[in-house]
Amino acid sequence: MPGENLSRDEARERAALIGVDGYEVSLDLRSAVGADDTGGPRTFRSVTTVRFRCNEPGASSFADLIAPSVTSVSLNGRDLDPGEVFDGSRITLEDLAADNELIVDAQCAYSRTGEGLHRFVDPEDGEVYLYTQYEPADSRRVFANFEQPDLKAPYRFEVRAPEGWTVWSNGTGEKADGVWRFAETKPISTYITCVVAGPYHYVTDSYSRTFADGTTLEIPLGALCRKGLAPHFDAEDVFLVTKQGLDFFHDRFDYPYPFGKYDQAFVPEYNLGAMENPGLVTFREEFIFRGKVTQASYEGRANVVLHEMAHMWFGDLVTMEWWDDLWLKESFADFMGAFSLVGATRFENGWITFANRRKAWAYRADQLPSTHPVTADIRDLQDAKLNFDGITYAKGASVLKQLVAYVGEDAFLEGARRYFKRHAYGNTRLGDLLSVLEETSGRDMSGWARSWLQTAGVNSLTPQVLLGADGRVEELAVVQDAAESHPELRPHRVAVGLYRVTDAGALERYARVETDVEGARTVVTDLAGAGAPDLVLVNDDDLTYCKIRFDETSLATLREHLGSVTDPLARALCWSALWNMTRDALLPARHFVDLVLRFAGRESEIGVLQMLHAWAESALTHYAAADWREAGGRLLAEGARRELRQAEPGSEQQLAWARFFARTATTEPDFELLRGLLEGTATVEGLDLDQELRWVFLEPLAAHGAVDEKALAEELARDDTASGKRHQVRCLAARPSEAVKAQAWAQVVESDALSNAMVEATIAGFTQGSQRELLAPYADKYFAAIERVWSERSIQIGMHLVQGLFPSLQQSRATLDATDAWLDSHREAAPALRRLVLEARDDLARALRGQACDATAG
Repeated sequence: MPGENLSRDEARERAALIGVDGYEVSLDLRSAVGADDTGGPRTFRSVTTVRFRCNEPGASSFADLIAPSVTSVSLNGRDLDPGEVFDGSRITLEDLAADNELIVDAQCAYSRTGEGLHRFVDPEDGEVYLYTQYEPADSRRVFANFEQPDLKAPYRFEVRAPEGWTVWSNGTGEKADGVWRFAETKPISTYITCVVAGPYHYVTDSYSRTFADGTTLEIPLGALCRKGLAPHFDAEDVFLVTKQGLDFFHDRFDYPYPFGKYDQAFVPEYNLGAMENPGLVTFREEFIFRGKVTQASYEGRANVVLHEMAHMWFGDLVTMEWWDDLWLKESFADFMGAFSLVGATRFENGWITFANRRKAWAYRADQLPSTHPVTADIRDLQDAKLNFDGITYAKGASVLKQLVAYVGEDAFLEGARRYFKRHAYGNTRLGDLLSVLEETSGRDMSGWARSWLQTAGVNSLTPQVLLGADGRVEELAVVQDAAESHPELRPHRVAVGLYRVTDAGALERYARVETDVEGARTVVTDLAGAGAPDLVLVNDDDLTYCKIRFDETSLATLREHLGSVTDPLARALCWSALWNMTRDALLPARHFVDLVLRFAGRESEIGVLQMLHAWAESALTHYAAADWREAGGRLLAEGARRELRQAEPGSEQQLAWARFFARTATTEPDFELLRGLLEGTATVEGLDLDQELRWVFLEPLAAHGAVDEKALAEELARDDTASGKRHQVRCLAARPSEAVKAQAWAQVVESDALSNAMVEATIAGFTQGSQRELLAPYADKYFAAIERVWSERSIQIGMHLVQGLFPSLQQSRATLDATDAWLDSHREAAPALRRLVLEARDDLARALRGQACDATAG
């Protein structure tokens, strides 16, 4: 990655010097098919014409391009020597005129890492599929440009492609004389331009909207995927959510969708969930479900569709000036995804998923040593890449949810409307948003922004209950705490709920008040005189962003009656609070596992149930004392098997418990049941063993040596698809053999032959919780390799390797010391690399504290 890391200072200097009038980009992708005998990377021709202005004629600047070779460079009619002006990532531009034309003819490389123009060969039929992915700064791998978000410009793309292919881009396209030509875009940033090409399966629909003034907006809709996935593609549901989202945002934003058509491409080997390219949104193809999934999966897909749609306004129409204000698009899109999911679709409990899943991501990120304010200090592109995190997304969205409670929904949406109209096709900073919110709400936003956007860390809120002689509440207070490293005590708008166990055994709310919590201790006067509660739930209804704690009475109540909480959001908040206590070494891991075993079977919200399964596994793997881990594993497997048998046949709960049972299987009877289900000699009424579930069952069998390479090859023959190949690679790497682990390590660390998807699959198989001793020798190898890997690989692959191969299962003081030794001796290593290692170290230290807590319960 040397020489590719644009800094904020460089970007600001360039933006002050130049303005871009437009791009014409011509790509010849016919080289994507057929044999490649060049001996080097497979390349395509990219010819870019950029017209731009310079505020200081005679000055120098640079354009961005990452390419194996440059054929020619012309600046204002002057031919420049590529060998002199191109260094592999930048093209030096000297003696600029007031008005300039730069023409660059280059050979750019197809990608196998999901960055730039990714090339995928479908093993099922040999077809080749291409797509681009750029954020934050990989369009320079496809065409020469000024790669920063505040140098917006219109684009015209033309593409030559193999015969029989279709090509899509941001604008509408037509093919003539063998060339696909696309309509000029509106002014947009480089990172959201897009090209998708190949023999994709394509489905169309349309959206129509008549506005109050009588005008009508027609939007052509399209959805595409690989031909091999076409039988599984439920495009009608994608279109349904798309239309519901467009209606919702048009109603709230009062700004018509500005980018013409709306295509959505589901593409292979995709690194992200999705990307908001205007007119051509790209998604990971795993959102096309090959087997039976729960409603949580459909809800998750709908949320992503709506998240990306919100970006058409927050991010594409109005874009942050630099990555410091990444939250101006990602936090808003994350909030609007849940807001519209609940307000426009069948997924009316979307805020439960948000509270249970998205905020768990935020809580973890906000307690890492790398935590940062929502408005972050992004020094360069490597910083930007790592800040697509739980703070920028989920904490930011939580803060916006709090903002809506603070200023009111009407004022919030009116602020958004003014923001779009005032800054359309432009770039903004934090102050631009705050100014419109001050206008619409009548409030001074500076104090709120300082507390919530410009400081890091998460507060804890704990109830204190004092009962009078009459047994009623004499005083109820909320105590606010903060970590020493981030001591900010914030203003919180919260609801405090009082719950009691009814005669019928239900745990129900009987009193609720909203109040403002400020400072270290706030007395909730409106609850004085209420009946004595069995449970006090601060942040009831999830209005603010905080960690919920319990008083002793409330915790004792939950230990006996958690499954009886009648409100699903309140129940989810209790589970989330208990999980945070486990992570914070305040609740022994075995106690959390016991709660899951006793109460998860009564959970009605399928997304919450699946989250509980993931947390229970994590509790066992990371936070349980070593001498209880084996017994705890057996208890989880026995509980999962019991719930699998008791679940309603054919229900999504049954499917969730089947998957969980496979992941917790540890004994020979467990393996016998899995083998029997695979071979048809055992059955569970109503359980449909589709191909995806077969692979789920095979992985634990492979990891415990209960199936061999031949059986996995036979399964691949049964499922000879791209998905099948990824599953097989993961299972192969999971086998408990020194030779297998050595081979997997060499494939990802010592070679760059594998694609991004295969690197991920190999790492996932390599790291197995049941193989701690087998993996122990790789701790030293990890620290010896990571700096070299980081310097040699793309940042995406580097992140996969540094995060995925950290010896997190070697849970000892020795591993912590080895991590500290590496950090101490590599103070000059890339800051982004050090950040990843620091985060992994913090997770390990947290695990050791959790294990110490759990040991006290033994």
